[in-house]
Amino acid sequence: MKKYLVFGSAMLAMALSVAFAQAPAGSLNKGKGAAKKGVPTPRTSDGKVDLTGVYHAPGYGPGDVRGKEGFAHNIARDLKPEDVPMQQWAKDALHQRFDIDESRFDPEGFCLPMGTPRVNPYPWKIIQTDKLIVFLYEGNVHGYRQIFMDGRKHDPSVKETYWGDSVGHWEGDTLVIDTVGLGFGDGRTNQAWLDADGHPRTSQLHVTERYTRPEKGKLVAEVTIDDPGAYTKPWKVTQTSQLAEGWEIMENICNENQDDLGNQLDVLHLAGERKEH
Repeated sequence: MKKYLVFGSAMLAMALSVAFAQAPAGSLNKGKGAAKKGVPTPRTSDGKVDLTGVYHAPGYGPGDVRGKEGFAHNIARDLKPEDVPMQQWAKDALHQRFDIDESRFDPEGFCLPMGTPRVNPYPWKIIQTDKLIVFLYEGNVHGYRQIFMDGRKHDPSVKETYWGDSVGHWEGDTLVIDTVGLGFGDGRTNQAWLDADGHPRTSQLHVTERYTRPEKGKLVAEVTIDDPGAYTKPWKVTQTSQLAEGWEIMENICNENQDDLGNQLDVLHLAGERKEH
């Protein structure tokens, strides 16, 4: 029952509203299969890798094996516990959020943005130009990120946000995105988590993403988490997503599902489930 509760508490508020659009549901994506394997990487007219397209997280596209999912629920799912260099307070916070509270207070479940680098499991769309790359997210609050490619420096006025201030550049065929201005305070609140399990993020968070597209149907993201407020050193995770060929992101409305008295009904429901089991 615990696995069910962890999933439900983290995603229930938004999953019910779109009936798991990533699965693929709805008229827009119904019946559309996986992208063909081995198709060469598309390129723009100036020879750069073209990342344009709609992508879905591992474990949620056509033909994917459920359970082989990306890092939305657990960003460190492919790492050993000792490979995540957590400070003691961060370990304690993760234990409280995941083991004791069973992710019932995941901010995403209260319609707060997931925040960089957490974007899954819903599809997202990349729009690419030479000066600006935009990520459009179907998930919870239908958010977006702007990655400025015009050589500008970070905007120092961007502080304590969900998506941060992102600037990018190309290193050969690799898109490198540097994001700052993330996180909130010391990370001890439930305002923003790195994942549904509850790995902390603080206002010192600095994220570096390296995107490659080895073939048309694959997008590989290597993400470096550098947050000295919660971790003793930077650490990396890697995720390979699939092109959702022919898909479009759909409207997704997140509602906190409160009653007239302001009670969060999803949380009350989940608490009841715990008592029953």
